[in-house]
Amino acid sequence: MQNLKDFLDEKVEQYNRPGFITLDPISIPHRFSKKEDIEISGFFAAILAWGQRKTIINKCIELFQMMDNSPHDFLLNHQEDDLKPFLNFKHRTFNDVDTLYFIHFLSWFYKKHDSLEEAFLLGQTGEIDAMQSILTRFQEFFFSIPDSPHRTRKHIATPSRKAACKRINMYLRWMVRDDDKGVDFGLWKSISPSQLICPCDLHVDRVGRKLGMISRKQTDWLTALELTHKLREFDAEDPVKYDFALFGLGVEEKF
Repeated sequence: MQNLKDFLDEKVEQYNRPGFITLDPISIPHRFSKKEDIEISGFFAAILAWGQRKTIINKCIELFQMMDNSPHDFLLNHQEDDLKPFLNFKHRTFNDVDTLYFIHFLSWFYKKHDSLEEAFLLGQTGEIDAMQSILTRFQEFFFSIPDSPHRTRKHIATPSRKAACKRINMYLRWMVRDDDKGVDFGLWKSISPSQLICPCDLHVDRVGRKLGMISRKQTDWLTALELTHKLREFDAEDPVKYDFALFGLGVEEKF
C-alpha cells in the first residue's frame, strides 16, 4: 500500500501541473477570468466531455463564440433571436433541444443566484459521504422547471440511477479543489475536497482495476465510491487529486 501511494503521489506531481491543461477540457474555463464565466463554461465543458478531447475543446469554443465569449452576460441579457444559432449546435447526442434547455435553466438560475455552487448545496449534509445526496438533489433541481425535455435528463447523471456520474464529478473537482498548482480552480468553499468522488472514466477505471483498487465488475456509482474510498486511504483530505495520476497513467502512458 505504501509503495502504491508513493507511486501515485509521484504521478500526481507529474500530471497536476499547468502543462496538463492544454489538451484537456479544463482548458475551456481557463479561458475566462470572471467567476461566473468560469462556472458556466466549466459546466458546459464537463457535460460535453465525451469523445476525443480535441473535438470536445473545439465544440466548446464553437458554443461560447455563439455567446460572444461572455457566457454570464449572455445568459442574463440575451434576446429570443440570439438563440437561433444554437439550433445548429450538436455534439454527439447533445443536440439543440438540450443546448437550449441548458441555456434556459442557467439563465433562470443566474437571474436569482450569484453562483452555481448554490444549486449543488441543496443536498449538502456536511457528511463525508454527502455526494450521493448532493448530486441527486442537483439533478432533480436542474429539471424542476416545468416542461423540461425528458430527453435532456440523460445529460445530467444521477446516483439514483446508479450512474458513475463521471462528468459531474469532474466538474466538481475543477470547482472545489484548490492546491495552488494552477489546474483546478478552488472557487467553491461550501463543499470539501474530502467529499469529492473520483471521476471514473474509461481510463481511470482501467488503471484502477490494473492497480487492484476496483473489484466491481461493472462501472457504476458504487464503483466510483469503491475507488474513492481506496484513495481516501492515501489522502483523506484530498483523495481526488489522484484523478490526475490515474488519468495520466491511462492516457499519456497507456498503463
